[in-house]
Amino acid sequence: MDSDLDLAFKEAFKAISKLKEPVAADIMLKFYAYYKQATAGSKFPFEGKLDVRNAFKINAWMQLKGMSSDQAKREYIKLSSIVLKNRK
Repeated sequence: MDSDLDLAFKEAFKAISKLKEPVAADIMLKFYAYYKQATAGSKFPFEGKLDVRNAFKINAWMQLKGMSSDQAKREYIKLSSIVLKNRK
């Protein structure tokens, strides 16, 4: 059974995923990093070839090293509420 935090995280993810208008790239990097930290923790993939886009994504995620899954979920939810509020 999912906790209230898990349910709120899933709802925030769905809401952000459904946005029709693009979100600024720096904000999307934060969403990516919080999501990856919340779902995978600090298990960073080190593949041989990285393009610039993926390098930025991995770098954003690595900056959250050591953050707990629950904290990453809370930060994702907080950021999504700000983005969604500004869209209305």
